[in-house]
Amino acid sequence: MAIHVVRFSHSHRIQWGLVFQNQITPLPGEYATTADFIRSNPVDGLREFAQSNAASKTPLALADVQILSPVTSNQQFICQGANYRQHMIESGMDPDAKSYNMIFTKATSCIVPADSELVKPAQVRFLDYEIELGLILKRDVLAKTVVTDANLHEFVAGAVIVNDYSARDIQIPQTQFYKGKSFRTFGPVGPFLCLMTAAEMKHLKNLQLTLTVNGQTRQKDSTANLVFGPAETLTELSGVQDLYVGDLLSTGTPAGCALSVPSPFKQRVGALLPEKTKWAFFNKVQEGRDQYLKAGDLVEARIQSPDGVIDLGVQRNKVVNGR
Repeated sequence: MAIHVVRFSHSHRIQWGLVFQNQITPLPGEYATTADFIRSNPVDGLREFAQSNAASKTPLALADVQILSPVTSNQQFICQGANYRQHMIESGMDPDAKSYNMIFTKATSCIVPADSELVKPAQVRFLDYEIELGLILKRDVLAKTVVTDANLHEFVAGAVIVNDYSARDIQIPQTQFYKGKSFRTFGPVGPFLCLMTAAEMKHLKNLQLTLTVNGQTRQKDSTANLVFGPAETLTELSGVQDLYVGDLLSTGTPAGCALSVPSPFKQRVGALLPEKTKWAFFNKVQEGRDQYLKAGDLVEARIQSPDGVIDLGVQRNKVVNGR
């Protein structure tokens, strides 16, 4: 079985622990960062600990601790965009013709625990959701490197749930991906980090993603429909920048977001309009979309394998108004 871990606070102490059936087995040692934890805890060692007598002596109930993000704020937060086939089609793109991997970053100050409130800034009109599979790196990559499905386990430690919340009225008209996606609380991660062996990496190709708003399903898809997979993405990134153990790669979101993207024809027509006119039309279309989040909405995100071997838990974010 894959190993599921959690980072948590209990009795004024931050710890890591194994998760099984709503209970946590605290792990020995203290690790200030995700990188420290990954380096010090290979999956085989965690499995041995789980089977030892020590693992049965100090269980804690999940409900009795404060769950924290398994990704600490020192790590890089790298994202892929338009990376599911249906989402690309929904956005007016041809997934079979796309020749580039859309990459951007989010500020690490937006990272919060899985069940944090989602604060909607007063100036944001169109707040959107994006469930994503996040991958945690297992090692530093400091030069151009070829990553394949066969050696992916050497580079990826495990998986988490990410919600890439986005202020569309900033991201799109201002062409500000970083700014529109980096407001504080816009990056909940967790609750669980699933650490996988080489044999378990196959599950990354068939994880089920489901997002609901107030109980209504908005997004539902499988990682089988990713356009650019983890191996080719890490290969490409390795030729651009340094990557470090514990860094987070968020792999894109399925179709079903609140954002309404104009058809390719309308986009071509819009390109001929004055900027002010074009974005006024964009805003008018978005105003008619009641799918955008508002105060009081509850967003729930789940990712798991069909056989239940991988279960990343449930994120629950209630939307509240900010300043």
